[in-house]
Amino acid sequence: MTSPTLQVSLVQEASGLDPADNSARLEALVPTGSDLVVLPEAFARDFGEAGSDVAAYAEGLDGPFGSELARVARERATTVVAGMFEASDDPTRPWNTLLVRGAVDASYRKVHLYDSFGYRESDRLLAGEVVPTVVEVGGFQVGLMTCYDLRFPEMARALVDRGAEVLVIPAAWVAGPRKVDHWRTLVRARAIENTVFVVAAGQPGPRYSGHSLVVDPMGDVLAEAGDDATVMGATLERSALDAARRTNPSLANRRL
Repeated sequence: MTSPTLQVSLVQEASGLDPADNSARLEALVPTGSDLVVLPEAFARDFGEAGSDVAAYAEGLDGPFGSELARVARERATTVVAGMFEASDDPTRPWNTLLVRGAVDASYRKVHLYDSFGYRESDRLLAGEVVPTVVEVGGFQVGLMTCYDLRFPEMARALVDRGAEVLVIPAAWVAGPRKVDHWRTLVRARAIENTVFVVAAGQPGPRYSGHSLVVDPMGDVLAEAGDDATVMGATLERSALDAARRTNPSLANRRL
């Protein structure tokens, strides 16, 4: 019997400051032939300069960006994940939200806001409630995280406790000293410690770190981008997940 697979594509592309332009680019950027396509955090509209007010660019989940994302996902017969600013009850601070459209409709509001390395994301955005979000795509259980969430291992473990076999992490990982090393190390660590696939799609340089990654449950890198804009793909095989969990049954061996 052939082992089930999930074909994933990562779109390492910079978002701009014009939401209409970003929405219009989805048609060209979302490839065909994938079960799951992952775009970066804040793709509907970039953050702008550090500390910028992004409230004017917040939309409802079925607003212009969400509607276009859903249309393109239907057209390509795939499921697409992309970041946006979602209007909240506070008109001055939206949520930093991942929107999932296609074979499944879902959303996840970023829990850990980037109040680190001199940034204060919480000044302009609201944190989402701690509700681990797992969706099924192509027979695989997919858990959602966003950028800075990667630095919190308990977040990944909560998703795995709810059945996640793949962690999807759209990001706008700001460039700087050690940042690519941190990114690669943490993505591989989340894969190894949880024996899951990790699909991490970032915005490219020079402002962000690029290096979108697909890592398997033993920590092997299946695909990695460089600094520049690109689209890359990988195949996730259930047999690799099962083999990793037999070899390294750390989830079964937990005592806490």
